[in-house]
Amino acid sequence: MNRHAVLEFIQAINDHDVEKIASLMTDDHTFIDAHGNQVVGKTDMKAGWNGYFHMFPDYRIELARIYEEENNVAAFGWAEGTYLNRKTQNNENHWRLPAAWMAVVSENKIKLWQVYADTKIPFEIIQRNK
Repeated sequence: MNRHAVLEFIQAINDHDVEKIASLMTDDHTFIDAHGNQVVGKTDMKAGWNGYFHMFPDYRIELARIYEEENNVAAFGWAEGTYLNRKTQNNENHWRLPAAWMAVVSENKIKLWQVYADTKIPFEIIQRNK
């Protein structure tokens, strides 16, 4: 059951459906990025997802493995996107990275979403395009 909530959340992310993403969050949802920065609350996260999808309009998650233990779900795979959808001949603004996500599920909603990834390449792309 908790695995299903995470799969539905990831599908909403891949669909860039911010309203659906928000509907799958608890009101006190906490997001923790790869650098340990936290955002708490559904409203702030809606703005965060809108901003992220603006920055990476083709962002998506590809799962390779998912594990569930009680209300904790760990997912492993790849994240990818193209900065501002600026496609170049050699695709230098596109990144694809191994990533992991940790979710805590409460009553079929995502209470915690934590990302684990090396964000060096996306940050270098952003800097290069300023």
